[in-house]
Amino acid sequence: MDIATIVGLILATVAVIGSILYGSPLSIFIDIPSVFVVIGGCIATTMIKWPMDKVVTVVKVYMKSVFYTAPDPKAMIEEIQKLAETARRESVFALEKVPVADTFLKKAVTLAADNRPPEVITAILQLEIDAMEERHKSGVAILQGIGADGPAMGMLGTLIGLVQMLQNLSDPSSIGPAMAVALLTTFYGSVIANIFALPIANKLLYRSGSEKMKMSIIIAGVLGIVAGENPRVIREKLDSFLSPVDRLKEEPKE
Repeated sequence: MDIATIVGLILATVAVIGSILYGSPLSIFIDIPSVFVVIGGCIATTMIKWPMDKVVTVVKVYMKSVFYTAPDPKAMIEEIQKLAETARRESVFALEKVPVADTFLKKAVTLAADNRPPEVITAILQLEIDAMEERHKSGVAILQGIGADGPAMGMLGTLIGLVQMLQNLSDPSSIGPAMAVALLTTFYGSVIANIFALPIANKLLYRSGSEKMKMSIIIAGVLGIVAGENPRVIREKLDSFLSPVDRLKEEPKE
């Protein structure tokens, strides 16, 4: 579970609602027609832009930003080093019997144990990375689209409200309340975009980059094992994926 995402969403919601309650009752910021225009409009435009099988995955994609366990590249490097030590002590074929939890690493190890050529291993695993990136891009693009459509639908609702207000200028006392209602749609659209859509899309992009780095570490490590490199050399090579502060401070034992 990503605590930062949960805390961020809660803090942003509390900040908005708190600022409202400080100066006025919350009820004046609730307008059903405005909600219908913005939320209904965002749902409609998303369905227009994307096929239904992509639209129905929005909730699942969104929840991944919250219920997600980030990969630990240091732990992955250590596991690959142990696999390299096993391959050097016994043989690369012995890796097939070693239990591996990560699905991508398991596939890479299986390809190595099957004595596949390095170029074949690289090609197969790179296809996995490319497919993952495409899946992630579509989810991020949907949320980015909602982030763009929210303010746009809010402005559309504001224009509708202004037209209705201008039709009733004969009653000056109704202009202020009518203008407030018209601006609510812009407020709703801004909240949807800047709290619930665009920040989550950015978080998912970061998650995708982390997954890609982990998979790149696996490819580099397995290719080193197949090439028969010293486990220490493989570790030093894989450490270059990490920031200097996270790299191994002392030489690992062979």
